[in-house]
Amino acid sequence: MDLFASPDGEKTKGRSREKTANEPLATRMRPASLQDFSGQEHLIGPDKLLRRAIESGRISSMIFYGPPSSGKTTLALVVSREVNARFVTLNAVLDGVKELREVVKAAKDQLRINGLKTILFVDEIHRWNKAQQDALLPHIESGLLTLIGATTENPYYSLVSPLLSRCQMW
Repeated sequence: MDLFASPDGEKTKGRSREKTANEPLATRMRPASLQDFSGQEHLIGPDKLLRRAIESGRISSMIFYGPPSSGKTTLALVVSREVNARFVTLNAVLDGVKELREVVKAAKDQLRINGLKTILFVDEIHRWNKAQQDALLPHIESGLLTLIGATTENPYYSLVSPLLSRCQMW
C-alpha cells in the first residue's frame, strides 16, 4: 500500500492518488479483508461463528457493541467487502427516517437492477428514538437490508426489543 502518493494524480488500483493522499492515515491503513483485520479473535478467529458466517456469505443483521475505537466500523466495512454487498452508512446523530427512506429506495433499485444486496451500517444506533428504530424493521424482515449497527451503549437498554430480536449481538 502506498501511503505517500505523488501529487501527479496517477491512478492506482482504480483510485486516484490525489484522493488517497488527502485521506487520513488511519483511513488509508484500515484493513480491507478478514486476513488484514487484527484483534477481536473471539469473533473472527479461525472457526468462530461470525467468521464462518462471513466466509459463507450468509450474514444476518447484527449489532456491534463495544468501547470507542474497538473496530466496530472497520469490521462492518470488512464484512461488506467479504460478502460483496453494497455498503451504506448512516450516522444516527445526523441522519433520520428521511435518509433511511432514501437508502431503502436505492437498495430496491440496486437489488432489482444489479442483484446486489445492501448492508446498512448505522453508527451510534443507540441515538435513534423508538420510531426511527421501528422504521428499520420492515426492511430487515423483508431481507432488503442487512443492518449492522454500532453502539457504545448496552444495546439491551438502548435499542427497542423488536430490533434486538432480529439482530445478533457481537
